Amino acid sequence: MNSKPIEIYHPRTVSHLGLWDMASLQFKIYGLVADNRRIDQAMLSLAQSFVQAEVLPRVADEGDDNGMGFVIIHPGESGVTVSAHWWILGSVLCQHNYRKPYAAAQPLDTLKRPVIGCVWELALIHAEQEAWRRTMMKAEPNPSGYMTSRADFDAA
Repeated sequence: MNSKPIEIYHPRTVSHLGLWDMASLQFKIYGLVADNRRIDQAMLSLAQSFVQAEVLPRVADEGDDNGMGFVIIHPGESGVTVSAHWWILGSVLCQHNYRKPYAAAQPLDTLKRPVIGCVWELALIHAEQEAWRRTMMKAEPNPSGYMTSRADFDAA
């Protein structure tokens, strides 16, 4: 067990950064920012490159996607995470992460370190699950309703 102190919880600001149309998918883009951090153009470019190079091939390999998902760009206290999610089979959420500590030369191996997300990212994932259920899992799905719904809150 890690004997280091557990981090003190402080809400983090969530922002909606628009929509990305990539291949056959449309992603809602969220920024989730720790104190004294920001999302700059280099971080947006990194996230777009990651989705293009690593996520889209996984989407194609998995198959049965619903054409929609979301991306969380999270400059945290110790590093940056880009967490990409997409829906398949009408009710299943897939995920692929990029994680890189600020001091590291290379990103972490997310296969050997299978992190799902931190408490702040999980709050956004939960909000997106609720939006999916509310707009898509009904007799008349509303894709535009899902894509325009936003999880605009301080992740609690």
